[in-house]
Amino acid sequence: MEKKDVKEKSRGLVKEFGEFIKRGNVVDMAVGVIIGSAFGAIVTSLVNDIIMPLISLITGGLDFSNWFYALDGKTYATIEEATAAGAATINYGNLISVVLNFIIVAFCIFLVVKAMNKMKRKEEPKKEEPKKSDETKLLEEIRDLMKKRK
Repeated sequence: MEKKDVKEKSRGLVKEFGEFIKRGNVVDMAVGVIIGSAFGAIVTSLVNDIIMPLISLITGGLDFSNWFYALDGKTYATIEEATAAGAATINYGNLISVVLNFIIVAFCIFLVVKAMNKMKRKEEPKKEEPKKSDETKLLEEIRDLMKKRK
């Protein structure tokens, strides 16, 4: 391949990329990702700082974050203790927290989408049938009269 062909293909690629970036969907997607990450931080705080302590209170002090299984077969009081001892751990309590986090995020998104759909329905005016022109009315009358004659 010649240098000229490479330059032309590069220019075409840059031009195509520029057109892609200029589309509104890319900007919308970027805004969605940014808002989504901020929303995720709020939900994570909600789970870790409010819901999990309440669950811990209801269950008599259970702390999911310290539920783990040490793969070396020994028993440790905390994950930090197991990690300090060099033991590999399966942190299934963390999985429970993440699953709860996911359920809460999904429920919050459901509520937001439901509210937005409700607002859209209120905003949309009821569609009225278009008014018929005088010509259309006359043609319909002629049609109806012709049907009666048959």
